[in-house]
Amino acid sequence: METRLEHDSMGQVAVPADKYWGAQTQRSRENFPIGVGRETMPPEVIHAFGILKKGAALANAALRPDKMTPEKLSAISKACDEVISGALDAHFPLVVWQTGSGTQTNMNANEVVANRGNELAGKKLLHPNDDVNMSQSSNDTFPAAMHIAAVLALEGALIPALDALIATFERLERENEGVVKSGRTHLQDATPISFAQEISGWRSSLEKDRQMLLLTMEPLRALALGGTAVGTGLNAPAGFDTAVAAEISKLAGTRFVTAENKFHALTSKDELVFSHGAVKALACDMMKIANDVRWLASGPRDGLGEITIPANEPGSSIMPGKVNPTQCEAVTMVAVQVTGNDVAVGFAASQGNFELNVFMPVCIYNYLQSVRLLAEAIRSFDLRGASGIRANRAKMAHNLHNSLMLVTALNPYIGYENAAKTAKKAYEDDISLREACIALGFMTGEEFDRVFHPEEMI
Repeated sequence: METRLEHDSMGQVAVPADKYWGAQTQRSRENFPIGVGRETMPPEVIHAFGILKKGAALANAALRPDKMTPEKLSAISKACDEVISGALDAHFPLVVWQTGSGTQTNMNANEVVANRGNELAGKKLLHPNDDVNMSQSSNDTFPAAMHIAAVLALEGALIPALDALIATFERLERENEGVVKSGRTHLQDATPISFAQEISGWRSSLEKDRQMLLLTMEPLRALALGGTAVGTGLNAPAGFDTAVAAEISKLAGTRFVTAENKFHALTSKDELVFSHGAVKALACDMMKIANDVRWLASGPRDGLGEITIPANEPGSSIMPGKVNPTQCEAVTMVAVQVTGNDVAVGFAASQGNFELNVFMPVCIYNYLQSVRLLAEAIRSFDLRGASGIRANRAKMAHNLHNSLMLVTALNPYIGYENAAKTAKKAYEDDISLREACIALGFMTGEEFDRVFHPEEMI
């Protein structure tokens, strides 16, 4: 492999000649061979760094024009645009399992932007620390990149996927108005419910989750930039924090503000814990919905069989014609992963010692995995599962009229205890509720028919 020599404060290091990273990135590659090629820093964080570095350069150009010259600003901006687009992803090789402050990833960004910027400028113009990292520290850039990545992931992936599934359930509600089926509590027969009402419960849970996600996004919009090493803002010019937040807002296309207290912003990750809690709540609701769907679709002959779902692929290597609720199963597995990630995010956030949290890479790694997996699972479930749900109206009607819990409608006329006796006799003698009620002498046939209308019990 052809190499070139790069240097940092510790000396010279051989770096692959075809890569833009520098000495500090190379040292991290050599010192942390943990999860190489598999558990690299999420691209969302890398792209957030591109936004951050360009925003910082713009703010520095306004506040420190003597140091951030138009020529340097142009070179940094062009290189950052390539980082943001993903064109330079191959130049960010570092794993999650590095220093807990994310220092090496910040330096990876500084080195790539500097070397690519120098290439674009056609000369040695930029220094990774003095220019690309001007007015910054790893200790305030990495927390800021975490927040930028989190907000963009929620706005760009999870919320749109959620909106699409909500729209699907709204359509299914309209299509199934007036379809009455047996309700179920404790996995046992209960009083009737319309299928549209049941779907509305799914829809409403997702709408509540959406509201909670939006609520948690507000604290994430606060950026640590301007705090530099320990929150004091050393080496950052006055007004840099607000200026860089404004520039990042323009570049990201969504609102960010400077954190009110930089000492908190560097060491506390409570905003991510709060937000991931809402992500976990959505995962829990998706687990419930997916389970409801696969149980309602169970059978097709020996289960509930009240709905049909799309047959996407053969379900068995030995049983011909078998079709399984695979989309539901994928959703439930993702929900389990998200629930586990919530523990990791929470524990990582608890490790803020004095002026800095040193579990930040694992915190954002798990957070972004949750958001990405859940967004992709919801979209897949919507397109390949929920959109194709069809009510088996005949089976719903059969199960409804066969339910002993319809006896609840008789409570106002014969009392709870006599209604219980009616249900018990119907079950033991394998007869209808009507037959049991008449046999026990509680009502005549005409009286029963006058008050017993399952479709009106919703």
